[in-house]
Amino acid sequence: MQPRTTRGTAHDEAVPQIEDDAALGAELAAVVAGARRRAVRDGDRQIDTAHLLHSLLEHDPEVRAAVGDPQRLARLLGYLVQRSIGYGLRWQGSVEDSGAIVVPAPARSLARDTRDAPAWSPAAAAAMSGARERARHRGELRPAGTDLLAALAADPGARAVEVLERAGISALDLGARIDAGTEEYAGDGSASC
Repeated sequence: MQPRTTRGTAHDEAVPQIEDDAALGAELAAVVAGARRRAVRDGDRQIDTAHLLHSLLEHDPEVRAAVGDPQRLARLLGYLVQRSIGYGLRWQGSVEDSGAIVVPAPARSLARDTRDAPAWSPAAAAAMSGARERARHRGELRPAGTDLLAALAADPGARAVEVLERAGISALDLGARIDAGTEEYAGDGSASC
């Protein structure tokens, strides 16, 4: 019996393969796996930045702390849960591409069967590359969850930023707090929902 293989598309070659577990570490590998499961369950063609944000919040207590107080966190999780029941349906069938420049990343782990897995949106791939770059600037081999959160917040056209802003969390302020190393919310909460 011949093993099944899939042919890569031009899009697959243009978007970095970012699932190298050794390069991510156990924590972010779990985040990526959670985002992939969420995309498959929701019937989405791509893992997007909102999938990554939702998975980060589920897996990383430092990311939850960076978001802020429990009310903001609950509101943010509420928007993320709603994506599969209506809020995010307008995103299905469309490509999340905020115009982010995609930087090549390490090859995908060979141990994983990805034939039926969704692809990465260009914005999500760029966020993962940005998280790796942030870690390198700190002298770390692997990005932390807050590196990925900051990279997600830095792309104003990302779906994750749209969700953050609708939940009343300024992505710009969130990125600045992470860069400053503070994890407490310092905003006044005046953003509208």
